[in-house]
Amino acid sequence: MTSSSFPVVRLRPNVRPQAIKRGAPWVYDNELVTDRRTKALQPGAIAVLQDAERTPLALVTVNPASRIIARVLDLNTQAVIDQAWVNTRIEKALTMRDRLFTAPFYRLIHAEADGMPGVIIDRFGDVAVVQPNAAWAETNLDFITKALLDVAGVKTVLKNATGRARVLEGLNEQSMVLAGDAPNQPVEVAMNDAIYMADLIDGQKTGLFYDQRLNQRFAASLSRGGRVRDVFSHVGGFGLATLGQGAVSALCVDSSDAALDLAQKGAERMQVADQLETRRGDGFEVLAALAEEGARFDVVICDPPAFAPNKKALEAGLRAYERVARLAAGLVEEGGYLGLCSCSHAANLDKFRAASLRGIGRAGRAASLIPTGFAAPDHPQHPHLAESGYLKALFFRL
Repeated sequence: MTSSSFPVVRLRPNVRPQAIKRGAPWVYDNELVTDRRTKALQPGAIAVLQDAERTPLALVTVNPASRIIARVLDLNTQAVIDQAWVNTRIEKALTMRDRLFTAPFYRLIHAEADGMPGVIIDRFGDVAVVQPNAAWAETNLDFITKALLDVAGVKTVLKNATGRARVLEGLNEQSMVLAGDAPNQPVEVAMNDAIYMADLIDGQKTGLFYDQRLNQRFAASLSRGGRVRDVFSHVGGFGLATLGQGAVSALCVDSSDAALDLAQKGAERMQVADQLETRRGDGFEVLAALAEEGARFDVVICDPPAFAPNKKALEAGLRAYERVARLAAGLVEEGGYLGLCSCSHAANLDKFRAASLRGIGRAGRAASLIPTGFAAPDHPQHPHLAESGYLKALFFRL
């Protein structure tokens, strides 16, 4: 289809078009003229975005059911969103990952930052797991699947339809196999001198969190010869990394038996099972219980879920991060290290750091802040989208 074949959506007169021209990827529903024609568009429809003076600005995908009513696909309004367009996006992303990594285990597509709005694709060797978190991606899954097979060279493509983002887009939660055969057991991922077991079918999100790769490596460098505690550990992200680089022992804490079982299996594959202890329970409750037991560790890492997933939850989320810091700081030996992480984009770095320092202070500890970490480079940040810079990791010496 040519641009003249697409419907037109228009910015309100009070909305300046400069942001779109400079690369802003989203248009909210209160910024767009939502007349009957716009409201009647099917979720995922492609349209030409115009400013109030009817000047074409970009090719967008529209979802009248979403707060983010339009997402920019291409600033070229003559672009054709077809198999070749998707292939080009996948190829560009693949070129960068091939420079970054020696093995095909990484985030291949990081949504808007890789030019594919709302699309997450994690690669596990010959398997790709796709999270189509925007309506346009749901309607173009055939293009995405074929590109992964032909351009990336994977053999199996899985669709993961879980998560809050799809709910906000009005999409279903039906996961499925899009191509190839689903793995019948967890996939081994070698990373940071550790071996992780990723459950691509029933695991959390795509099965493994690649974004913490560099932070896990740094935490491991602090842990040689030390005793480590990894709370909210999932499949042993920090704990196994520290064991891989010489920690004496690691205690992984999580609320999921399945995740801890995978952590144990990873430790067995690394031949360090006797150095790993797991403990199932609520992170806050286990932190408090360990304090009562008088437990102390050389390195304590806390990587909780997003306590502040949106602005409404910000204040409560910051209090939760402060509480984690207070409880965790009391478990660190004098001269030891505390790592605190946040994946809440609503809590920016300044707010998260302030909450963490309040918690450390309330625990009666003094701290020096050493390197601040962010997501690994296969999770690029979109310069106009604060949400893409969601991950923060603060490391303190107490």
